[in-house]
Amino acid sequence: MTDKSSHFDTRAIHAGQDFDPTTGAVIPPVYLTSTFVQKGIGQLRNGYEYGRASNPTRTALQDLLASLEGGTYGLSFASGLAAEDALLRAALKPGDHVVLGNDVYGGTHRLINRIHGAWGITNTVVDMSNLFEVQSALKKGSTKILWIETPSNPLMKISDIAELSDIGHQAGAIVVVDNTFASPALQQPLALGADVVVHSTTKYLGGHSDVIGGALVLNDEELAEQVAFIQFAAGAVSGPMDAWLTIRGIKTLSPRAERHSRNAQAIAEHLVGNPAVERVYYPGLPDHPGHELARQQMSAFGGMLSLAIKGGAKAARRFAESTVLFQLAESLGGVESLVNYPSEMTHASVRGTELEVPDNIVRLSVGIESVEDLIADLDAALVRSQKRAK
Repeated sequence: MTDKSSHFDTRAIHAGQDFDPTTGAVIPPVYLTSTFVQKGIGQLRNGYEYGRASNPTRTALQDLLASLEGGTYGLSFASGLAAEDALLRAALKPGDHVVLGNDVYGGTHRLINRIHGAWGITNTVVDMSNLFEVQSALKKGSTKILWIETPSNPLMKISDIAELSDIGHQAGAIVVVDNTFASPALQQPLALGADVVVHSTTKYLGGHSDVIGGALVLNDEELAEQVAFIQFAAGAVSGPMDAWLTIRGIKTLSPRAERHSRNAQAIAEHLVGNPAVERVYYPGLPDHPGHELARQQMSAFGGMLSLAIKGGAKAARRFAESTVLFQLAESLGGVESLVNYPSEMTHASVRGTELEVPDNIVRLSVGIESVEDLIADLDAALVRSQKRAK
């Protein structure tokens, strides 16, 4: 129904979503089946044999994901970490080396450092904004992956995808970009030189906090085949209902991304100078170190921001526990606003490492509610947190 010449908003609604030819249903059905009847032994119907290997609903999602990221191959998994794990297993062997940022998602670092580290994979953590430091960390011949997360979680660092891709390729590394915070609506890493895009589709792609999933999008046929084999052989695939829910969410991704970004920008600007806030981490602010770079490689600044709360850990915890519309919960990217205390929630696994998050940091996932109501909620919580912290 669509091709790559169609605009993003059109592809988000129609790519991989041809109407059902049997009934004319506008929305393709959910194929809730574990197996498929064969015409004869080895004679498959459109290539479908068994649900772990493939499912038409998952195929539709994978085609949609590839279209949105401007890639050739899309692969859908049961979670973002399952997608990351499949890529790491496909691309690495014992003795290989990974370079990753010092502000990546704690689960990514845990997977690389503790799970794959036990199998002989080494890693080096660097500041991705320091290109010289990245270049120095790359070991030609042994560094197989350069892992970029931008904007980063939770300090909203912006990394130069194009420059880092050049540096990584010169060292012979596969350049991977975690595009979860931006989503393809705001950032296109493959077009900037990256080799692989990874997503937790649980977040902005799904967009409604009702489904867990992950995805990889890439162009290299050989690597895609290797990852697809891991997907099949290890079996951490997205189920048909999960795939359908993600597709449903993606249809509204573009307008949601605009509203998330608009709300987050207004909140960030409002909180600058608040006596209870030491610093606002948001790339849409002119004084953010990555502001100009973000303007170049993103179409908007996204719905994620973090705050350094005055009064240390006690005040930060009180703030996170005092909001009402901002619900205290893991995850991000849904239509509702969430507040998170990374030090003891999403990034608890990296305490005591180079990736440890300061204990006065609170992360906000700004939803699409009325921004006036969200600001009022934050203002009231900041007042309450400071009073209680004294």
